[in-house]
Amino acid sequence: MTRVLTVNPTVPEADLLTAAAAVIRSGGLVAFPTETVYGLGADATNAAAIERIYAAKNRPASDPIIVHIAALDHLAGVALNLPDLALELARTFWPGPLTLVLQRHPNIPATVSAGRNTVAVRMPSHPVAAGLIAVSERSIAAPSANTFSRPSATTAAHVLEDLGGRIDLILDGGSASIGLESTVLDLTGDPVVLRPGGVTVEQLRALIPAVQVRSQYLALDETAEAPGQLIKHYSPHAEMRLFDGQSAAVLQHMQSEARERSARGQRVGVMTIESERSHFSDFPAEVISLEAEAAGMGAQLFAALREFDQRGVQVILARLPAAGGLSTAIRDRLIRAAEGRIIRVE
Repeated sequence: MTRVLTVNPTVPEADLLTAAAAVIRSGGLVAFPTETVYGLGADATNAAAIERIYAAKNRPASDPIIVHIAALDHLAGVALNLPDLALELARTFWPGPLTLVLQRHPNIPATVSAGRNTVAVRMPSHPVAAGLIAVSERSIAAPSANTFSRPSATTAAHVLEDLGGRIDLILDGGSASIGLESTVLDLTGDPVVLRPGGVTVEQLRALIPAVQVRSQYLALDETAEAPGQLIKHYSPHAEMRLFDGQSAAVLQHMQSEARERSARGQRVGVMTIESERSHFSDFPAEVISLEAEAAGMGAQLFAALREFDQRGVQVILARLPAAGGLSTAIRDRLIRAAEGRIIRVE
């Protein structure tokens, strides 16, 4: 059985953190809230516990896991040969949604990093996550707390839906505030963003003007440099259909496809923004509207994909947001949810 403990997200109760830390130290698995999404945590120095994460999630061994720390002086026990830029970035963006790829310390098993000599590290800002790491006196390896390739969990209910009976404990600290995973920045060579996330590329360029962005869409059997690189990721059960182009033309195409799919007897879902919801009011479709502003949309995205699954839709139609700021991360998640299938509308 998976225990669920409700914890104060702002001032987590010491006895609950102590109970969860005991599970971590004993080699168990604890799901906990971070500011990005819920993480599935284990002792990052315990190879057997790391294997339990992969097994619980059905996660391929080719997909690395992020190691979480609670203080900057813990970084030296996780990574080697720290560049000055890493420390500058850490002092600027930590605690927060930025993950740095660095050279892996021998303390950290190679399985954390899919056999690579690198390690992805971040310091979460959520009080529950920070408190759990500190009380555990361990760095905690934690991918998102959902079964592999599903939309990430942003509530404890999402975790229980996917991992109930597979893990030891869930700390329920309410909804994750950002709702999108951290930005992954590789510092083992020239700085490269491998995954857009909660820290925007524009924010990074204020500190690193020459930083590059390299999106990868890897097959399941390819080894990733960092989490979030596979083409099939964050996916609902329904087929995801993405439309990219000018708003009016995209809405027209979505309306046409909604009619066509409904006529074929399919249950259709439409994901849109509130101001465009009326365009689908007369359609036989399940409509979920998100906030137009990127921060609100990001916080709602994964929950909306899971809601479509609960409503039993067979196809989801959505418009891709334009890249820029946090919308770049939203766009990335939607492309992977659709396994790269995009309908370009002129």
